[in-house]
Amino acid sequence: MPGRDIIVIGTSAGGVEALSELARGLPPDLAAAIFIVLHVPATSHSALPEILSRKGPLPARHALDGEAIELGRIYIAPPDHHMLIERAQVRVVRCPKENRARPAADPLFRSAARAYGPRVVGVVLTGTLDDGTAGLLAIKRRGGVAAAQDPQEALHPGMPQSAVENVPVDYCLPISGIPPLLAQLARTPAPDEEDYPVPEELRIETAITLAESGYMESVDKLGDPSIFTCPECNGVLWELRDGELLRFRCHVGHAYSAESLIADQSEAVEGALWASLRALEEKAALCHRLVQQSRRRNQTFAASRFEKTARELERHGEIIRGVLQEGINSRVEE
Repeated sequence: MPGRDIIVIGTSAGGVEALSELARGLPPDLAAAIFIVLHVPATSHSALPEILSRKGPLPARHALDGEAIELGRIYIAPPDHHMLIERAQVRVVRCPKENRARPAADPLFRSAARAYGPRVVGVVLTGTLDDGTAGLLAIKRRGGVAAAQDPQEALHPGMPQSAVENVPVDYCLPISGIPPLLAQLARTPAPDEEDYPVPEELRIETAITLAESGYMESVDKLGDPSIFTCPECNGVLWELRDGELLRFRCHVGHAYSAESLIADQSEAVEGALWASLRALEEKAALCHRLVQQSRRRNQTFAASRFEKTARELERHGEIIRGVLQEGINSRVEE
């Protein structure tokens, strides 16, 4: 009987340090395959495989689409691609972002739960917002094990804190305690997969990520249309109730937790405010020039009118600038 030999890990800010310590503590004979998603910019070069290969005894590399899964290896999602797991193979696909990220932890976790059920161990490490929570819940529903880094020691507690608050995690440990736990679980026989059937929602969401035939029509089965639009494509967002979790997904495949949707909407609002501020300041500058021109022509009424308009525009601009500055300060405090 196989052990808990499929280990999926999600992390974001502070993840390189946490993963380095985790890799250092792994045994060289670990009877499991490890799959890692670290949020990285789309255009960046990721040196994570080289770092983890140096820090620990297991070889690490960026995953290749269609390659066979081997125990004792670390597979890392390449930048700007989701990494998923099918039975006996890895998939690397460039499909819509989830939780504002590509790669993201939730698609990896869900695909692992669908493919291997009770054999999966899901781990959420340091990071902001809440990517990984919904995927960890899917792992639990398929009989897998859920673990999270202790939020109190995480450099950025958002992701593990969300996991602990929304998923009945089996283990909440400091990073130093996770490698021996993984080694122990890899040797522990997993329950029978037949005892944990694949929920239809899990099949659908994994199919959406893999763009399988008919996937767009399947979104209707996951929830109801909401009043919100997708920040990425402006399509309708479907509201999904995942236990106590509130999530959203559009027909194209973009997916959001409530927190990530708020973050994207906040960025859109900020962009609109900056554009408005620019337009106001440009109009005010034009009015000032017209004031000067009117005065040179002794057009006192026109000069007075343009000057009044310029003052009103500058006052409105100061209000918007104050709102923007307050938003910047709140992010710095966080």
